[in-house]
Amino acid sequence: MGHRLSRITTRTGDDGTTGLGDGTRVPKDSRRIEAIGAVDEANCALGVVLAQPVPEEARALLVALQHALFDLGAELAVPGHAALQDADAVWLERELARMNASLPPLREFVLPGGGAAAAYCHVARAAARRAERAMVALGRGQPLRPEALRFVNRLSDLLFVLARVLARGAGGEVLWDPALGQERRR
Repeated sequence: MGHRLSRITTRTGDDGTTGLGDGTRVPKDSRRIEAIGAVDEANCALGVVLAQPVPEEARALLVALQHALFDLGAELAVPGHAALQDADAVWLERELARMNASLPPLREFVLPGGGAAAAYCHVARAAARRAERAMVALGRGQPLRPEALRFVNRLSDLLFVLARVLARGAGGEVLWDPALGQERRR
């Protein structure tokens, strides 16, 4: 494979536009670029989780998720391109079910925390939800493959469960205590 990027500064975006993978130029504030940026942000958040000490099994999953998010970004960057398939969402569902089987049922809401890796995983989950919202907005005006939307929806679910697993490995989950709200108001 040849060099994909030999020059980083091209000056072609100085007019407020950017190029898609198919060569068309779009405004940098278009819904498509917003969706691509949100997916990139979720991928970056996964990189922050990976910068923490995490079990090898979680590390392998996170790396695979980063590659899948890069595929999703490529799909968004080339209108009409299909990078993700139904099997990708099924893979996430399988991983989610496997991890969730070892967790106790939730009786309260989980607060982001429970160690650095778990807290950063919650940040990645929130970024994945933002990517999903951006993709839904994009899909209102332009074709968006349902496989891509299904994938990003399952991703945030998986990251929630992974955050729970990581928190339990670091000493415990942080649960919401509604009584603290009562105390605060007294």
